[in-house]
Amino acid sequence: MYFFLSNLSFVDIAYSSATAPKMIADFISDKKTISYQGCVTQMFTFHFFGCAEIFVLTVMAFDRYAAICQPLRYTTIMSARACVVLASLSWVGALGHSLVQTLLTFQLPFCNAQVIDHYFCDVHPVLKLACADTTLVNMLVVANSGLISLGCFLILLASYTVILLSLRKRSAESRRKALSTCGSHFTVVTFFFVPCIFIYLRPSTTFPLDKAVSVFYTTITPMLNPLSIA
Repeated sequence: MYFFLSNLSFVDIAYSSATAPKMIADFISDKKTISYQGCVTQMFTFHFFGCAEIFVLTVMAFDRYAAICQPLRYTTIMSARACVVLASLSWVGALGHSLVQTLLTFQLPFCNAQVIDHYFCDVHPVLKLACADTTLVNMLVVANSGLISLGCFLILLASYTVILLSLRKRSAESRRKALSTCGSHFTVVTFFFVPCIFIYLRPSTTFPLDKAVSVFYTTITPMLNPLSIA
């Protein structure tokens, strides 16, 4: 478990660092600009660490399932090799997701009007600047980002459902300890997944709350994670 917590801590720091420094600089500066290369880099790193967090949280749910539902086999199931493999797959999956999002977005031609209606370079705001039909790209973006978020969230819910069902046969003290362990993780999952699903599992329609929700899950949620898990 501590191995995955260290991964999550690193992801939280890197994830918020992908957008927060530039966001703060823009708030205190009259010149709010970003270069083309800077926009590409920001989008890539933002989606890379965001997707890595999704996968790490999902792996942590499986780790808790193994610890609570298979306690005698836990060290066999979650061996050091298994932990390294699961973490590596999370990072490789995040890399693939980020490459797809970035390449899909920046292979389009862009118009002269290059004002991004957002706090940072995300897919939907950047696509609005394209001088071409973005229908197919929007569909692929929703499929890539939204379905990853929704799919992992459903896996998490399934893991916790199995855990709750298994706890019915345990003593009150065992249930209390297990729920205490899972409660912090589920809080982190809720704070992160719900905004992601709201933003990405829909067409590129702008809602007034989009910017506030984006600030919440890119900055506030990583700050709250250590307090939730502590």
